[in-house]
Amino acid sequence: MNLSAPFSATAIGVLCGAGAAVCWAAGFVAARHGVDIGFTPADLTFHRCFWAGVVLMPLALRGGLLDLNGIGWSRGIVLTFFGGIGLSFVSYSGFLLVPLGHGGIIQPATAALLGLVLSTVVLNERLPPRRAAGAAVIVAGLIVIGGEAITTIGIHGIAGDLLFVLAGAFFAIFGMFLRKWRVPPTRAMIAISVVSLAILPIYGLVVGFGRMAALGLWENLLQAVMQGLLAGPGAIYLFTRAVVLLGAGRAAVFTTLVPPCVLLIGWVALGIVPSLPQFAGLGVVLLGFRLTQRA
Repeated sequence: MNLSAPFSATAIGVLCGAGAAVCWAAGFVAARHGVDIGFTPADLTFHRCFWAGVVLMPLALRGGLLDLNGIGWSRGIVLTFFGGIGLSFVSYSGFLLVPLGHGGIIQPATAALLGLVLSTVVLNERLPPRRAAGAAVIVAGLIVIGGEAITTIGIHGIAGDLLFVLAGAFFAIFGMFLRKWRVPPTRAMIAISVVSLAILPIYGLVVGFGRMAALGLWENLLQAVMQGLLAGPGAIYLFTRAVVLLGAGRAAVFTTLVPPCVLLIGWVALGIVPSLPQFAGLGVVLLGFRLTQRA
């Protein structure tokens, strides 16, 4: 009996970590589908931010809105820009210019790469040689994918890739602030979701709901679930559980599953066959990911 409990906890942790990667990847694929059928980045950002706020509002009320669950409103707004509204809009905008594989690989890879840089430069954390080598390998993988943008897509392909680089930078800055301010991910997600509810009047006044409504109930429901629930609070909850059950180091490995899951789900759900440069870039990036996760 004593042996079964640790095994059970480990198994659950693995399932949670893998589930988080699948949720994040599915959000990328759903966003690609949404852009293809006529959603704008603003539409998708609304779905990502508003519905998460509605679902998590009871938890925010229980934790206290006066100081935003102990985070504070000023910090909450900063976290919302880099980890919520700003990140989402920039990421979704990239899909206007480049294929699914570019976003699914470049954004997580850039987040990991710049996360290492910020933790070393800003937080004064030690950078072991193996992780430095992994960062260099990730850069090589990004160059492979960027080369495809130059040769097969054109200048706007580079612009799209740079948007995903910017989105990855936003996520790295978001993670840096979480560690600097010692904010638990679940508490940060609740705070971000509450602050993000401000998107309702802004979206209504600036964009309006006409085009979104014209795309039909099913498509809007799909994005509400995929962006607002699974890719947002759902993935964060599962990843946090994996950290609790497995430890931060072991759980971090599951972020390496996001790029291949994006390509696989995109292939199965949307029929998007990755190009050879995307496969090559993925392989190089995964090697870099692996090196960065080892001490």
